[in-house]
Formats: sequence, structure tokens, C-alpha cells
Amino acid sequence: MSETTKIIIAVLGAFAVGFIVVGTSKNESKEQIEAASMIRNYVAIQEMASKKCPAAILKETGEQVYFAAETQSDKETYVTLKWTGENADKGGFKKASCTVSSSIGGITELTIDDKVIIKK
Repeated sequence: MSETTKIIIAVLGAFAVGFIVVGTSKNESKEQIEAASMIRNYVAIQEMASKKCPAAILKETGEQVYFAAETQSDKETYVTLKWTGENADKGGFKKASCTVSSSIGGITELTIDDKVIIKK
């Protein structure tokens, strides 16, 4: 066998070993798949809440909110974001609460200064 043939066989062997290693390392257990799915669901709910809630508060009060003062969640089905108003003495709101549910796919409850705006 020539040197070129040996090099080609070695390169092909390295590729084969690489494919085998990658193929066997991708096996995930059922628990790992479920945990990854739960994390993706929580991130989706959190992202939806961070987009829809500030827009709904802006529509109702005319005041833009950015960062929630408090977040509550069961990490599976809902996320509740709470804001403290900065301009309460100038006609703005004092506190706002917005809940997003994954089962409905949107805002299920919006409360501004103890006044219920949305309740589903």
C-alpha cells in the first residue's frame, strides 16, 4: 500500500469514529427531554408576558413600563409580572399586575391600581 492510500484510510477512519461518537452521545433520557421541554415552555411564557403586558399597560395608562418589580410563576402554566408605578403623583398608576397563561396563550388578568381591566 502506498502512503497516499494509508492517509486516505486514516482520514476516513477518523470521520467514521467521529460520526459514531456524535451519534451515541445524542441519546437523551426521557427525563432530560421532559426537563428541556418544560424549560422551553417557561421561556415562551416569560417572553410572551414581557411583550404583551407592557403593551397592555401602556394602552391603558399611557405610561411605559420596562422592568417588573416582582415575578411570580409556577414555572409551568402561568407568569405574573408586577410593576410599581414611578409617576403615581403625576397621574400615573401606583401598581400594576399582569398574568399570562400558557393554556390561553395571552393575558388572562390585568389589574391596574386594584381595578381589573382584563379577567379571563
